[in-house]
Amino acid sequence: MTLLQGTLLQIIIYVSLWLWDEYIGFMMCLIMTAITGGLLLFAKLADWVEKSKVPGSYYNWMLISCLVPAIVVIFYSILYQGNFYWLNE
Repeated sequence: MTLLQGTLLQIIIYVSLWLWDEYIGFMMCLIMTAITGGLLLFAKLADWVEKSKVPGSYYNWMLISCLVPAIVVIFYSILYQGNFYWLNE
């Protein structure tokens, strides 16, 4: 699977979650952004301390996995103008 295919697959998954339920989509995007961002940061720090033989494509995949849910959250926040149904209940 190429990086572009993986990116499109992630976009489809996160957008599907948003269409199914805003709250679940919002939370999953935030949680996945935090988890993958933390893993990416930890991996970069570990690689900085002691060089490893981790291929560069790993960091590309982790960066995409961190950015895609964040971009989906930003897109839907702009689309809904920050007025989510679960905030009004």
